[in-house]
Amino acid sequence: MDELEKIRNEKLEKLKKSLQQEDPGPGPVNVTDSDIDDFIMNNRIAVVDCWAQWCGPCKVLSPVIDRLAEKYMGRVAFSKLNTDHNRSTSIKFGITSIPTLLVFREGELVDRIVGAVPERTIINRLEPLIQ
Repeated sequence: MDELEKIRNEKLEKLKKSLQQEDPGPGPVNVTDSDIDDFIMNNRIAVVDCWAQWCGPCKVLSPVIDRLAEKYMGRVAFSKLNTDHNRSTSIKFGITSIPTLLVFREGELVDRIVGAVPERTIINRLEPLIQ
């Protein structure tokens, strides 16, 4: 291992430790191909917001997801998945349009909401799952 690689690995480990210590707060967490399954399985109701940086409708939906994550904190777990950087998950769930919200209950995909829909539409789809 050369010196540069050693320094990179040390910095990466420090970054990982600092990220693990942070409290994610009420907002959505970022998930990747490598940890999305854990997120889905560790939360009774999980919503995954599939988005991309270049997607205008995704930017419109983002503050809605932030509000809902705060509103439903402790009852519904929200996450964001960048589809450009996590193609395996996009393929696995057949995501062909974004934004797409994948809704899971007890590890099973139970709903899919495509497009920048109104906040009320998302609430109406989530409420029956929470009951």
